[in-house]
Amino acid sequence: MTNFDKTEKQRMLAGELYLASDPELASESLRAAQLLRQFNQLAVEAIAERQEILKMLLGSVGESPTIVPPFHCDYGSNIYIGDRFYMNYGGVMLDCNRIQIGNDVLCAPYVQIYAAYHPVDPTVRLTGRELAAPITIGNNVWIGGGVIICPGVTIGDNTTIGAGSVVTKDIPSNVVAVGNPCRVLRQLESQSE
Repeated sequence: MTNFDKTEKQRMLAGELYLASDPELASESLRAAQLLRQFNQLAVEAIAERQEILKMLLGSVGESPTIVPPFHCDYGSNIYIGDRFYMNYGGVMLDCNRIQIGNDVLCAPYVQIYAAYHPVDPTVRLTGRELAAPITIGNNVWIGGGVIICPGVTIGDNTTIGAGSVVTKDIPSNVVAVGNPCRVLRQLESQSE
């Protein structure tokens, strides 16, 4: 398939320049916005109803997901979360590319996961075209409050990302990482014996 044969959605998911105003993408974004409005307006005790909406909204959902409203995303269909996922208030996932999240991941308030970005070349940016790169978060990861995870990043298993960090590059498994830009602070002792 040549680049000319691709839809804007295929370009988006391939990490190529794409137009978010494309009718197919606009329709999928509207669908997500409608489901998010329902999700975010449910009463606090409506846990089962929120989980049902997540199953309709997201690409896949593991067992016992908890996302505390308000929650925002672009499409939802490009988000894949494992078992026992927890995201506190104010979570944002710009899922213009795949966001893969493992089991037992905890997100503090106002965690922002951005697969989407804009070209740095101002001439290209003026065309209205955008870019997106996939994000992978391993199992048993704790992400502190206000963390921003940038496009194309992978975070390994058993890792803690300190509050307020901006994750611009891959972070390995079994570490504590903090800062802007986020850097490994220390290696965790081996969990296997």
